Amino acid sequence: MLSNIGIPGLILILIIALIVFGPKKLPEIGSAVGKTLSEFKRTATSIIDEDEEVIEMVEEKQL
Repeated sequence: MLSNIGIPGLILILIIALIVFGPKKLPEIGSAVGKTLSEFKRTATSIIDEDEEVIEMVEEKQL
C-alpha cells in the first residue's frame, strides 16, 4: 500500500501536514510518532522473544 506513494506523494503529504498543523507543531508530532514506533518495535520484539522461549520449553519437554 505505501510502496505506491513515491517521493512526490510524500512531499505532498508533508506540505498538507505543514499547512494543517503549522511549523511549530510538526516537530512535536514527528517526535511523538517516532516514540510510538520505537515502543511498538520494542513490544513486538518482546512478544516474539517470549513466544520463542515458550516454544523452546515445549520442545524440551517433548524430548
